[in-house]
Amino acid sequence: MKKLLIINASARSERSISRFMTKVFVDVWSQNHPDDQIVYREVGQGNIPHVSEPWIAAAFKPAELRDSTDLGALKISDELVAELKDADIIVVGTPMYNWSVPSSLKAYIDQVLRVNETVLISNADIKNPYKGLLNDKEVYLLMVRGNMGYDVGDFYEHMDFQTNYLKTVFGIMGIDKVKHIAMNGAGMGEDAMLIARKMVNQLLEIPTDASVLVR
Repeated sequence: MKKLLIINASARSERSISRFMTKVFVDVWSQNHPDDQIVYREVGQGNIPHVSEPWIAAAFKPAELRDSTDLGALKISDELVAELKDADIIVVGTPMYNWSVPSSLKAYIDQVLRVNETVLISNADIKNPYKGLLNDKEVYLLMVRGNMGYDVGDFYEHMDFQTNYLKTVFGIMGIDKVKHIAMNGAGMGEDAMLIARKMVNQLLEIPTDASVLVR
């Protein structure tokens, strides 16, 4: 049995296509892996704090030297890191905001990308100082953009600060098994939902006609 961590980063609720994509992902996955456990982490509406000066001081202090103030500063981060470590598969549903990820998702990443927790840093190799500690996991990125042209070779490819950023972040934490899809020019409606459903099925290598089973 595997544990899936579903991260929703959209500020929207009912009208969010990225949330619809994570829902379809869970539906399809659960049909094929009914015993797996699903855990949700709300990021887009979850009020995850940005890192602060006390947080930075505590995070870079040896664990055995942290006092109650340090532990308080890292409380939420510790919970998020433990949740991430406990997952086998991580699914991120996120829109593109201003050519990158939502600030709420960036805040989440800052909370979990921690030295000695999810990554080690060595000065021995300046060109490759990072050693990720989460290399037993897989990541699926379900991304949504409001405009067209962000795919490889398209006219806005150079303005996609979403895909490579997320792949780099998870790669630094040791996860090199990253699959992704991106729905460009997304708007709500039956067509968008059908396209999203088809893309998720293809990502999971499910025959397209099986999408009728997912409601």
